[in-house]
Amino acid sequence: MAGAKEFISVARDEIGYQEGFSDGHWDNDNKFGRWYGMNEEAWCGMFVSWAADRSGNGDIVPRYAWCPAGVEWFQERGRWSEYPAVGGVVFFGPGGGNHTGICIGYTDDEITTIEGNTNDSGSAEGDGVYLKTRPRKSSYIYGYGIPDFPEGAVVADPDWKGRPGVVHFGEQADESDIPAGGGTPTPREEDRPTAREEEQEEGQEETPDGTATDPRQVVIDGAAYGPGSSGEHITRLGEMLVRAGCGAYRVGPGPEWTEADTESVRRYQLMIGDTGADADGVPGPRQLARLIEEYGS
Repeated sequence: MAGAKEFISVARDEIGYQEGFSDGHWDNDNKFGRWYGMNEEAWCGMFVSWAADRSGNGDIVPRYAWCPAGVEWFQERGRWSEYPAVGGVVFFGPGGGNHTGICIGYTDDEITTIEGNTNDSGSAEGDGVYLKTRPRKSSYIYGYGIPDFPEGAVVADPDWKGRPGVVHFGEQADESDIPAGGGTPTPREEDRPTAREEEQEEGQEETPDGTATDPRQVVIDGAAYGPGSSGEHITRLGEMLVRAGCGAYRVGPGPEWTEADTESVRRYQLMIGDTGADADGVPGPRQLARLIEEYGS
């Protein structure tokens, strides 16, 4: 049976496999190249192609040895993203032409991959199949091809949210989040809120006088942030944003929330790697805690 779990399982079973060694060096002789018909060549793409074929996914993952050909295949079919996906095919280097592998999970900071023709240091010309952990926001990552798995795709891309057969987990997902089948996620796999939505829900409180806050605001530790909020804590927020190099103020910062505060927060959110709904210009608890830790006086 084809699917993301099968794709990952077949690839995982190969972790530890090594190419041939002769005359004192690794020689690119390997079973994936022999299967592909191009042995003793760089074989990272051939490994991905082999795993797709053996797992029954050969029609939704291209057969490729040259990485840019794999990139083009996914892009032509509208199955391309700059965000990770569980079971997604990741491409590295300029134009995705240096190296490739299979993403099996991600967090806000890292991706976990299974890659062929690499080594402990993550080389694009290594000696075997390795389980790797790489920085999610590394400039070395060009993007991801997302196979049209029959059970649906688990993706981090906010622009894919709501697409048929897509489960959106913005910050973290792994194999356990793959739907059981039929393209309908179980309750555990239903779309999780974005980090911004989660933080607003966690941080939302009533103000000390019991009145409801503006829906555009978030309340953290009893203090409101966002349009319509005011207080010395807004001034302190602005001062920290200036120290972070994110200030957009012509005058201030001051105690009344302005568009300059929104833009300054947005700049900070982008600086720490948040995007989409997580970079809306209103701080969440996690973002505020990090700002205070790094730039509070």
